Amino acid sequence: MNLKKRILLFVFSIFLGANGFAQSALLQARQYLADKNYEKAFNAYSELYSANPDSIYYEYYSNLMLAGKYKEAEKIVEKQFTLRDNPYLNIDLGSAFYMQGKYDKAYASFNALLNRINGDAMFTERMAKAFSDAGLEDYAIFAFEKTGRMLGVPYYFNGPLSKLYAKCGHLDNAIDALLTTMPGLTVNVDNVKTILLELLGDDPDKLRQAQKAILTKLNEQPENVYYTDLLTWIFTQKNDWDQALIQIEALDERNKETGKSLMDLARTAGNAKQYETAGKAYDDIIAKGKDQPYYLLARSEQLCNELAGIRSNPAFTQEQVHSLEKKYDSFLTEYPKYYSMKTASEYAMLFAQYGNDVPKGIEILKKGVEEPDTRRNMMGVFKLQLGDYYLLIGQLWDASLTYSQVDKEFKQDVTGEDARFRNAKLAYYRGDFDWAQRQLTILKSATSELIANDALYLSVLITENVEDSNLVPLQRFAYAGLLLVQNRDKDAEELLDSINKAYPKHSLNDDILMLRSDIALKHKDYEKALGYLKSITEQYKTDVLADDAVYKMAEIYHNNLNKKDLAKQYYEQLIIDYPGSTFVQAARRKLYELNTNATP
Repeated sequence: MNLKKRILLFVFSIFLGANGFAQSALLQARQYLADKNYEKAFNAYSELYSANPDSIYYEYYSNLMLAGKYKEAEKIVEKQFTLRDNPYLNIDLGSAFYMQGKYDKAYASFNALLNRINGDAMFTERMAKAFSDAGLEDYAIFAFEKTGRMLGVPYYFNGPLSKLYAKCGHLDNAIDALLTTMPGLTVNVDNVKTILLELLGDDPDKLRQAQKAILTKLNEQPENVYYTDLLTWIFTQKNDWDQALIQIEALDERNKETGKSLMDLARTAGNAKQYETAGKAYDDIIAKGKDQPYYLLARSEQLCNELAGIRSNPAFTQEQVHSLEKKYDSFLTEYPKYYSMKTASEYAMLFAQYGNDVPKGIEILKKGVEEPDTRRNMMGVFKLQLGDYYLLIGQLWDASLTYSQVDKEFKQDVTGEDARFRNAKLAYYRGDFDWAQRQLTILKSATSELIANDALYLSVLITENVEDSNLVPLQRFAYAGLLLVQNRDKDAEELLDSINKAYPKHSLNDDILMLRSDIALKHKDYEKALGYLKSITEQYKTDVLADDAVYKMAEIYHNNLNKKDLAKQYYEQLIIDYPGSTFVQAARRKLYELNTNATP
């Protein structure tokens, strides 16, 4: 090794040793702090700072401020100024001055940073964040406002500005900032709604305040669709769907639209289960005439909307079903091409699942399958549904054959996996546990997480209950599942009762409780469903279904009973008690939505 390489190696080894020593000293300083041995801690930090100011500055400064050593903090900031041209040090120096009561010096330091604003938007954003992180929101606001004026675009930073105003308790300024964000450019409306939702939550007073501000803007600029859109959205947040519809009808008439805004509202209302409002919006579009671009779409979606209303109503009547059947029949007679589309699937569902006429549903689906214009993905939907309806009327062989066809035709995608799972479940219903288990083993790695999870559950259920040479309990339980699918709910419950009586301590007991909760949910008996689920969480807390039960309870409180506090309680319980659950991510998302929409 030549002399030059030896010297470099020697220098590098010294550097590594010094670096290791510094790291050890830093850890020691932190330990002194943790032990509340402040004198030793700050002596150690002082030595480290003298040796390497850049690497230790921020930690040293922060700890000095926390310890109330403001004069010492002031000194190291001033030293740091001699080492680096870092404009943000003005915030640190100003904060140290302020905590010593040197207010004039503090303000001068903060203003020195503001004076460096030059119209560079990125520099201003960094500056505003630094001020905000230091708890100096007023200066962050001033930085944004000054740069906006300098750029000649006063509303340039109105998104972040609105949040700062709200944080400082100036909700009126926050709302005004959002309403003057590039008015008329509707591309920003969704962003504005997101921020408004964050600021307003579902607080009725805040929603009224926003509504008043938007109305003022709309009166000033009645032709501005931006404000009309926001006002309509505010009405939906207040659950005032009639007013939302009135606003959209006025907008449609004023702008001579062809129905797009009405279509958007109809879909929004339908998704919010406001089926009556959605229906009225569809009626408005249809009334425009057949020559309008949204006419056929509105006709087909209106049928779907009425079907959704029946599906969500446990007290629906057969008169409602027959009335809707006539509307579907009239539409499909006039526009037979829709037999190749989702409309035919809905029409079949109406007969098979709500009109007590499964053969008619099968007939409609077969017609859809035979339509030459039916696309491949819709063909898969029709055939899966067809297999389900064969299952409903006890034609198990035809159901299995249909699922197998879909499996073969869609071998490489999710539709094929879905068909394979349905076939495996059918084998399980029939008591052919070995064949079902072979299929489930493959499906546990399915592309669809839902299918994979369902396959895993069923596989575990079979594995745990075939170890016993007595397969009768599992056979009865599986057949009870088939009876439930076939809407023979009373027979299913009697079969479950027989298992409990004959095998009172069987390992299937938690699964039986879960199936009973499914039956109760099917009949909208939420309290009974919650009772069964609570029994699972209390009696089988460490078993595989416990997390499922907690998540289902949260969902019932959230979606069916509208008890948000209880929903949050169970979502949180799932995350804390069952961190490995497949439902954790969904629970976090739901919890975030609930907290975001909560009244502050």
